[in-house]
Amino acid sequence: MIRACAEPSEGRRNTWISPEFIQAYNRLYAAGYAHSIECWEGDSLVAGIYGVGIGGLFAGESMFHRVDNASKVALHHLVRHLQMRGYVLFDIQMLTPVTRQLGAIEITRREYLERLTTALGLVCSFR
Repeated sequence: MIRACAEPSEGRRNTWISPEFIQAYNRLYAAGYAHSIECWEGDSLVAGIYGVGIGGLFAGESMFHRVDNASKVALHHLVRHLQMRGYVLFDIQMLTPVTRQLGAIEITRREYLERLTTALGLVCSFR
């Protein structure tokens, strides 16, 4: 999944997702902190998003798509998944037209830190 996010795509020739970064995320996954939502069409991975969950925080790291709108489906399902499990903060890092369309909002640093404090005090399970 992470390797798919690192592939060159329209408008991007290089990636910041290095082999060392992938190794670190594999360790986070093994420790139960890194998670992904994947969209498959038959045997083909067509979209996904991954990130880290700690307490009631999910910090999205990267997403990709190989089929139009498939990453929107993955993001929609991730948001519902997090809501059903009691997560209170989903950090998407950057507001985009797509994330705005799906309900994302920009908040002040102060509000973010307040929400982060609350989120880190919770115990939520991704699974």
